[in-house]
Amino acid sequence: MKKFSSVILVFALICAAVFICGCTGNGEKVSQEQVQPTAAAEKTVLKVFHAGSLAAPMEEMEAAFEADYSDIDVQLYSGGSTKLAKEIVELGKPADVFASADYTLIPSLMVPDFATWYATFAKNRMVLCYSDKSKFADEVTADNWYEVLGREGVAWAFSDPNLDPCGYRSLMTIQLAESNYNDDQIFDNLVAKNSKITTTVKDGVTTIHAIEQDPTFPLSIDEKSVNLITGLSAGNLDYAWEYRSVAEQNAESGIRYIELPEAVDLSSIDYEDTYAKVVVETAGGMMTGKPIVYGVTVPTTADQPENGEKFVEMLVGKTGQDIMNNAGQPPIVPATGFLDVPAGLLASLAVAN
Repeated sequence: MKKFSSVILVFALICAAVFICGCTGNGEKVSQEQVQPTAAAEKTVLKVFHAGSLAAPMEEMEAAFEADYSDIDVQLYSGGSTKLAKEIVELGKPADVFASADYTLIPSLMVPDFATWYATFAKNRMVLCYSDKSKFADEVTADNWYEVLGREGVAWAFSDPNLDPCGYRSLMTIQLAESNYNDDQIFDNLVAKNSKITTTVKDGVTTIHAIEQDPTFPLSIDEKSVNLITGLSAGNLDYAWEYRSVAEQNAESGIRYIELPEAVDLSSIDYEDTYAKVVVETAGGMMTGKPIVYGVTVPTTADQPENGEKFVEMLVGKTGQDIMNNAGQPPIVPATGFLDVPAGLLASLAVAN
């Protein structure tokens, strides 16, 4: 009887344990179901098309903007400004913001159908880049660079003037050098001799015809100016024309540069009349020499026009100004708005009459 009672007791304990475990198991299951993570909300995409020379500051702008607007995913698209403008206008590529290395591309290629306003927000200047690997790196100066480029075996380059403003500005700089250095053979010896690019002169204005190029060694022409930095670093190029901001951003990787006189480097409004004496004929039209000024707009075809305006507001504001300064691209303060500036940006821009 005692043994039978023990069996009954053990059986009861087992049943109780099973019951308790069952309840606990169900409870845990319910709890797990309750804490299942929900799918993350899909972010709004903001597409920013920008000049290759803006790559570094735009990466910082992306981080700053996403920090303030966590529901927005900024996607950057870098390239030659002329090429990007044509992709928006001719290929219908969607861009919520377009930042160009040459502000005049906006009124000349996009207004009125693809842009109704624009703002100028930063400056730059042309420099001649090289590295310690470059031939005659220990000899080149602001006084003899054109002679060094003409030496045998010296490989040098600029970007495609039909796709990238830095390309046609490189040609302008070389042509302007003739007057500054009192040598009317600089362009012929460096460019015309090594390509199909030619010049004509009428009424004191030199027109450089750059649609057809066909460069031959030692000259090469690349689609984007920023690609030339890679060539310099690898030792495939000895010299390349760049914006000073790009040169400064790559100083830690061994890129050095020659600063040129303001009458040549397209940096100063004091030389507007001098710069205007050089015009470059490109596939995108006639480009007249002028100080280097960057422009930005929100295309009329933007999928996110309001968010695009917010991005521009940050770009021309204190955050953007600091970013541009740190990138070696002096901001225009205040940035200047032209044409039908959106109401939301009127407080951030000095609107031109």
